[in-house]
Amino acid sequence: MSELSDLPVVVIGAGPAGLAAAAHLRGRGVDFIVLEAGDAAGAAVREWGHVRLFSAWSELIDPAAEKVLADAGWTPPDPKRYPTGADWVAGYLQPLADALGGSVRFNTTVTAVAKQSRDRLVSSGRDEAPFTVHVTTPLGAEHLTARAVIDASGTWSGPNPLGGDGVPAIGEHETADRISYRIPNLGNAGELDRYAGKHVVVAGTGASAKGALIGLTALARTAPETRITWLVRRASVGEAFAGSGQDELPARGELGQQAQAAVESGPVTTMNGFRTSRVSRQDDDRLTIESFDGQIVTDVDEVVVLTGFRPDLQMLSEMRLDLDPVLQAPRELAPLIDPNEHSCGTVYPHGAKELAQPESGFYLVGMKSYGRATSFLALTGFEQTRSVVAAIAGDHEAAERVELTLPDTGVCGGAGLFDEESAEGGSCCAAPAAPELIQLGSATTS
Repeated sequence: MSELSDLPVVVIGAGPAGLAAAAHLRGRGVDFIVLEAGDAAGAAVREWGHVRLFSAWSELIDPAAEKVLADAGWTPPDPKRYPTGADWVAGYLQPLADALGGSVRFNTTVTAVAKQSRDRLVSSGRDEAPFTVHVTTPLGAEHLTARAVIDASGTWSGPNPLGGDGVPAIGEHETADRISYRIPNLGNAGELDRYAGKHVVVAGTGASAKGALIGLTALARTAPETRITWLVRRASVGEAFAGSGQDELPARGELGQQAQAAVESGPVTTMNGFRTSRVSRQDDDRLTIESFDGQIVTDVDEVVVLTGFRPDLQMLSEMRLDLDPVLQAPRELAPLIDPNEHSCGTVYPHGAKELAQPESGFYLVGMKSYGRATSFLALTGFEQTRSVVAAIAGDHEAAERVELTLPDTGVCGGAGLFDEESAEGGSCCAAPAAPELIQLGSATTS
């Protein structure tokens, strides 16, 4: 056995995909270490713990992880129930991390991944060299050496800015005390006080924005002075709701219908074609928001920016990566998930082959593998990790045997048409005449 194969596999992130990877590694008898920056499993999920997932428990548990948990005496939850993020953590993610034991290290932040004794320019002996994973811990900095690295660190730490051109708007940083990039938890007294009776701006049209609109309009019924301005970058809101009743995940389709009803009946002012250029503070400490085309929203108390996420690639600056220039996803995967090109919800089977990078043994999995693409589903991450771990273990037949069919979203999650809706004004994801989708179960990780 070679020296390289004696080293562990390092998994970055103890979220749904990272812990699934660890479970598959354990099942194959491969030594591993999971590195988590937070102080507990599912640190990112905990931050949206008040949000209910679109899928039932039966679709939220990785098969290899279930075996690890069963061996530890775990009692599975009701497979038909829809958990919140907090339920997912308490009922699955934290117990799984506990069952994996000391192989999961918390409060350990990965700052860089490199090839040992080689910077990005050095090619000689690169494939045979182990990975060096640079980390910081409460005790200081250290290096870990690995035979392979699975980056499942997600994108939660990289919310997209309010700025309409992908760059923070002028004044966005200076007014950060009034801007949140998370769905408000209106069940929390502190957050309730922050938004009740205020003029709240919501930016974004995805599931998170819809959830925020539903919550804020409900708040307005008990705090009538609450008013909401919804900033929509497209010329019309029609596409944001198109197909809501066609979603093969009923809870997700219902969310769209509820959001449409909230916008139509609540104290919501919709501003279309609004691409933010500047945020400024008024003399009374409230905000004014301006768009590139001269639209203005004044007297704003709070801003909720829910415009998606992007991967943090800084720690991979010494890695040789082959990423799509648009999505920042693995180049082989990008055409399968590009919301500008593919039919929403149509994710072709993919695994180690599509996720592989020029650095042999390095893989992006989970939400981070999608780069800036939207609508990542938990089942996708589970299948990715199964295939990737099989490849690392040398079981190439299993790695190539990837089967994944996901339910149609019923709505478009990408950029779509820039300034207008489709000529027919309907969903770009209409159900096929003879549906052949086999729903294996799925769930969003927001």
